[in-house]
Amino acid sequence: MQTTKRTYDDGCAAAHALDLVGDRWALLIVRELLLGPKRFTGLRSGLPTISPNVLTQRLNDLEATGVLRRRKLPPPISAWVYELTDWGKALEPIMLQLVYWGVQSPLFLRGAPLGVDALVLSFKAMFDPSAANGVKLTVELHFEEDIFSVNVEDGRLHVSRGHAAQPAAILSTSPQGMLGLTYGKSDIDAAVAAGIARYSGERSALQTFFSVFSLPDPVMDSTDDTHPQAWLA
Repeated sequence: MQTTKRTYDDGCAAAHALDLVGDRWALLIVRELLLGPKRFTGLRSGLPTISPNVLTQRLNDLEATGVLRRRKLPPPISAWVYELTDWGKALEPIMLQLVYWGVQSPLFLRGAPLGVDALVLSFKAMFDPSAANGVKLTVELHFEEDIFSVNVEDGRLHVSRGHAAQPAAILSTSPQGMLGLTYGKSDIDAAVAAGIARYSGERSALQTFFSVFSLPDPVMDSTDDTHPQAWLA
């Protein structure tokens, strides 16, 4: 295994972890692969402001350190994809904790645009098991060509790419529309009337689905009582 070019030269394992995934874009590449393999173009789509050269370098670095691997899909697709190794997948709880921690920042702009994978992963970070007590449902979410099955059962949330088996409802919207519905608690009927969303199936299932997620309040400076607590839609 190759070593990273830069190092903190510190015996702490946390410092070593930052040697591996602490470079700019590295953890966001991990984020984009947590829900499954992607082609180079798919990564570019999820990280539109990264340059191709930087993305290539970060992918090479993460492959060299064992966080991800490059694999060729079998015919008839025969395309190269990047996927996390089992060790790389173990970064998921760390990423979800970062999401939960970061959303509490008083400087974080809630409601700002974000990609599909970032949005869907936020469901895992903001899932409230106590609110899901006794809930059992499956919904299918469409973000243009990106389709996800989301199941809530026994106080647990399971998310996977692809169509759901017998979903109670199917919702089509944009990541921004889903932000408002899930965290801004926008009205689903108003969103449909405005052309922001459309759905089929049980409206009540969607309302229940939105109810199992909750955002923590922003951290307040004890000397500053002026920061707004409301959702910034």
